Amino acid sequence: MSEENENPVVEEEITEAKEPATVKDLEEEGEVAADYLEELLDIFDLDGDINIDVRQGRAYLEVTADEESNLRLISNPETVESLQELTRIAVQTKTQSFSRLILDIAGSRQAKLDSLAKIVNRIIAKVKESNAPVAMKPMSSYERKIAHDLIAEAGLISESEGEGKERHIVAKPAE
Repeated sequence: MSEENENPVVEEEITEAKEPATVKDLEEEGEVAADYLEELLDIFDLDGDINIDVRQGRAYLEVTADEESNLRLISNPETVESLQELTRIAVQTKTQSFSRLILDIAGSRQAKLDSLAKIVNRIIAKVKESNAPVAMKPMSSYERKIAHDLIAEAGLISESEGEGKERHIVAKPAE
């Protein structure tokens, strides 16, 4: 018997919504995510309050605490991104629906956005200086959306290219 047949992997189907999620659906998604995050915070003995919101067609969860809190231990943007993915998986497992939730811990989202804006502004300057297209490093769909918006605000055009983890933006001069 082959190794594949000895340890079969059961994959549950996660369905991507064919219709945009309603505010009620997103609020329910936020509640599931908040329950998961609350358990995680308890396991690691971290202090934090969880706020749920719906923004731009996504459940948005913000974990906050006072200045003396130990929450800063997990507020590094890369750590938050990993926790966001774990939370999405937990939500998808429970709801059997695709999740695009956003997680912010102790202002990490704003720090990440500020960093992304600096990078995009440097790319914009290069495109304007060289009058030639400039490719950016691969980034998440959420980050690409923000970058596209910033590039458009600067009067340039942008396109996403590549597949999967290699998907990136190319900023170009306006034609």
